[in-house]
Amino acid sequence: MFLDEADWQRHIFIDGSWAPGSGGTAPAVEPATGAELGEIGVADPGDVARAAESAAAAQRAWAAVPHTERAAVLRRAARLWAEHAEDVAWWNVREVGAVPGMAGFAVHVAEQECHEAAALPGRPYGELLPSEEPRLSMATRTPAGVVGVIAPFNVPLILAIRSVAPALALGNAVILKPDPRTAVTGGVTIARVFEEAGLPAGLLQMLPGGADVGEAIVTHPLVRVISFTGSTEAGRKVGELAGRHLKRAHLELGGNSAMIVLADADVDEAVNLAAWGSFFHQGQICMTTGRHLVAEGIYDAFVERLAAKAAGLPVGDPAGGAAALGPVIDAGQRDKIHALVTGSVEQGASLAAGGTYEGLFYSPTVLAGATPGTPAFAQEVFGPVAPVARFGGLDEAVALATATEYGLSLGIVTRDAMRGLELARRIPTGIVHINDQTVSDEANSPFGGVGASGTGSRFGGAAANIEAFTETRWITMRGQAPTYPF
Repeated sequence: MFLDEADWQRHIFIDGSWAPGSGGTAPAVEPATGAELGEIGVADPGDVARAAESAAAAQRAWAAVPHTERAAVLRRAARLWAEHAEDVAWWNVREVGAVPGMAGFAVHVAEQECHEAAALPGRPYGELLPSEEPRLSMATRTPAGVVGVIAPFNVPLILAIRSVAPALALGNAVILKPDPRTAVTGGVTIARVFEEAGLPAGLLQMLPGGADVGEAIVTHPLVRVISFTGSTEAGRKVGELAGRHLKRAHLELGGNSAMIVLADADVDEAVNLAAWGSFFHQGQICMTTGRHLVAEGIYDAFVERLAAKAAGLPVGDPAGGAAALGPVIDAGQRDKIHALVTGSVEQGASLAAGGTYEGLFYSPTVLAGATPGTPAFAQEVFGPVAPVARFGGLDEAVALATATEYGLSLGIVTRDAMRGLELARRIPTGIVHINDQTVSDEANSPFGGVGASGTGSRFGGAAANIEAFTETRWITMRGQAPTYPF
């Protein structure tokens, strides 16, 4: 298996080779057991400077190679994800705490992201423009240069590769900073795949590290575009810092997505959607269904059945294969979840299910009687918690759905799909799923949110990727120089 090789242990990936990081090492820890799985290298700001110089030098040659060569590298990378799927999924289960289904899905998406990216180099890279002058006028797309990709812990493979693959395909170099807590899944595997795929040295630098490394990537003058996925609080800091240095920052941030269940919905179908939307991957997904808005007439039945569903879901070590939910990432995240749950009960919500934990295993939790003032309803929990609020008419549903600064995803459950579409038009979000819950991802689809959820759809799909990772140049050409008045 390609991760059995010892090269990556205690190393970062810089200038095309595995080398010790100037920030020392850190353990790769299994959250389910606390066991140490290996050691990663840790970078410091000095490593960022070295990586940026190397990346900028390599990028100039990469942008000049025929588009077919770039596409071939991405196709080889896609095949390697499939070839090494078992190994990568194992790390996703052990290091991230993903259940096997989620771990396998992440590898599938990584493969698809590379297939989609492989098509980008062959797309038209400009257009001809009409001109009042006797000249050829055109707008062309050119690589941005060096792209900084800062990815989070929760779904580390998907949330890194969705920027790494298209950025490389479009002729850029990439400096990737995975979260140190999940740096093997979200960093080492990507570096190894592209190394094996034949990507030229220097085009992908992989630097696990803390906030100082992230800041160094954002501020280094050779890094021209930042792709950041993480919390809204951190994203605001990244956006502000990037703006101060006149750089584009594509921000995919937090969410507190609502699922609206209308009175005509089938309750059992809605409960199935609700449980998956709130409890899948322990709720550690930006698109997680964080608020359930249920019509008055079916509210009591919905709460009762969702609570029963939550109570019956097995929670445990995902490496055992039987768990529906694994561990949350660390004690800090667990304590944040529990504080929001207990605070919600203190504010008047009732605990219909869950609200307990053992170690890092938090039980699926249902909070009935939620209101906009309930902490777990008002804030992003990032845990397996389902606050449920009731509404009377559609206007009240809209008011509850929009009582948030976030605008990432929206689910609407109804037998009248056209009414669902009309309702969706009244609620600003980047993503809408009618007759589904809020969590979904496909490599060829635009992804992003509005408001506190980010800067729009700058991830996924050809149009978004080309916009994100290239610059537009205006070029004119004359056969003969004009004569001006002086």
